[in-house]
Amino acid sequence: MHFKKISLSPPQILVIGFALIILLGALLLMLPISSTTGDSLPFVEALFTATSATCVTGLVVVDTGTYFSTFGQVVIVLLIQIGGLGFMTMATLFSLVLKRKISLKDRLLLQEAMNQTSMEGIVRLIRKVLMYSLIIESSAALLFTIRWAFDMPLGRALYFGIWHAVSMFNNAGFDLFGDYQSLTKYVADPIVNFVAMFLIVSGGLGFIVLSDLVEFRKRRKLSLHSKVVLSMTSALIVIGALVIFIFEFTNSRTLSPLGWGGKIWGSFFQSVTPRTAGANTLDIGALRQATQFFMIILMFIGASPSSTGGGIKTTTFTMLVGAVGSMIRGRTDLVLFRYRMAEERVFKALTITLLALFLVVAVAMVLSTTEDASFLSILFETTSAFGTVGLSMGLTDDLTAFGKIVISLTMFAGRLGPLTLAYAIGPKKGKELYRHPEGKIIIG
Repeated sequence: MHFKKISLSPPQILVIGFALIILLGALLLMLPISSTTGDSLPFVEALFTATSATCVTGLVVVDTGTYFSTFGQVVIVLLIQIGGLGFMTMATLFSLVLKRKISLKDRLLLQEAMNQTSMEGIVRLIRKVLMYSLIIESSAALLFTIRWAFDMPLGRALYFGIWHAVSMFNNAGFDLFGDYQSLTKYVADPIVNFVAMFLIVSGGLGFIVLSDLVEFRKRRKLSLHSKVVLSMTSALIVIGALVIFIFEFTNSRTLSPLGWGGKIWGSFFQSVTPRTAGANTLDIGALRQATQFFMIILMFIGASPSSTGGGIKTTTFTMLVGAVGSMIRGRTDLVLFRYRMAEERVFKALTITLLALFLVVAVAMVLSTTEDASFLSILFETTSAFGTVGLSMGLTDDLTAFGKIVISLTMFAGRLGPLTLAYAIGPKKGKELYRHPEGKIIIG
């Protein structure tokens, strides 16, 4: 009897790999040793938590700081690290340590995982990813430890420092402060705010941009990709902070009781965190509806390619805004930083955006029939799951079993969607032998 050999494409291997890691994480979190009470976490809740950690989202159905034991918390932070950097990156780390040769198939997988257009220099990029991650997380962990040593014993401060540095850099949004409070008691603390925002932004910029910034002193120039990412990221953070500051300035439940320092830090942090981070210093449920809807837009845009974040990505959003601007000015070419963008790039950006929008709207419509909550809170939760953000208006804990499964699938699609989308809409092999005659329809 002959069995046909199953050949899987790189995206299929990545999807299966992430699914297996999530399943293993769920089984570990179900163990009695993972909880402080010694009880076994139900499978749906364990699967939701493992999915949220591996997909670096941060939505939780049980409080991480009070429900899980040290063992359970370590499992979660390991899932965050593996999910944020990618399991192929971690596998490459072991191969490099053991001095194993990286095969062609492994390089193809790494190319797909890092969303690169070629395999050239892919292993060198992975080395940089690991090095930058270690340096940034270690430095931030030290600063967190020094700050929290004033609030808790040194050993606990060190544990909290390392744990939250990993969580923030990977844009996961999990925290150990208990009672679902995240970083709300540090809303006006400059050290915690600055370190956390630096971790979130550096993790969301993407490792290609980080590499460009590190080598800028030597090369004295940035790539087009880095220019687009840095300019759009800066614009979104500044505009976001300004909008939140204006909308919440007189809100007695958020910014109004705070001093000027707290108002500014709170506005900037809530502008940074929807970019797939998930931590918060203001009560999200207490924000005005206009602010909450604005944050939905920020969450949908998300972080940048080859980063630890989700969303449609800043480069995709830039392409759409640029295309609209070109059309308004009557130009046929989209030009960014004196470079003309290929038409296929614009079509790809449009396709990714429409597919993401369809997914978010479809999931929100389904949940609006199964969950007892306002549509805005459901849309907020759905967008947060798709963008692997982790912010919530308080709905997560009240989701039905069906709702938890749907949100889990949305988180999984949000984390791996860009990979499968890139594979699905990539250029076909070979040339088309004919073209259809051009037709015209009325637009607008």
